[in-house]
Amino acid sequence: MNKDTKLDRFEIRLSGLGGQGILTLGKIMGQALALDHGYFVTQTQSYGPEARGGASRSDLVISSKPISYPKTISLDLLVALSQEACNKFFSNLKPGGVLVVDTSLVPQTPTNIFWGLPFTDMARKVGLVQTTNIVTLGALTHFLPFMRATAVRKSLKSVLPSKIIDINIKAFNAGFNRAKKDYPTAPEKWKSS
Repeated sequence: MNKDTKLDRFEIRLSGLGGQGILTLGKIMGQALALDHGYFVTQTQSYGPEARGGASRSDLVISSKPISYPKTISLDLLVALSQEACNKFFSNLKPGGVLVVDTSLVPQTPTNIFWGLPFTDMARKVGLVQTTNIVTLGALTHFLPFMRATAVRKSLKSVLPSKIIDINIKAFNAGFNRAKKDYPTAPEKWKSS
């Protein structure tokens, strides 16, 4: 059990378009939080009829205690990697919840209170646009005080094929370091709520 942070129930929705690696992102986060951090985690997913280009989402419920209802009810954190996802799911964010957007692909947010980084542009700079989800994972690891970077890197190594580990670790570090630089006090938000 992660003794650092007790969670009663923390709900996350990762959302974007098919092909952005949303489902992989949810699986890696869920595995890291369950196996390497000791939380109870449920993960559900949904994607549109088109595998690529349709709406895609992965929901996580995280708790220090067994989870009685596995689906999200009121989101603490909404991650939107597309404008469509941001528009569609923003209303599911609870008051005081946090919106995280990919500023490369979400030019209009429904609120001026959000955390934004150009995840897609950062993945291109890493050398592979398909690592957008892992750049996002790096940023989320900084934003959420109950996630430890060493444990998430360990999960990446156990989940991903060895031939793509190096570029994905590079992507993870790019997201983590940029989030830490641009939003140094972000993890404090959760400690007060």
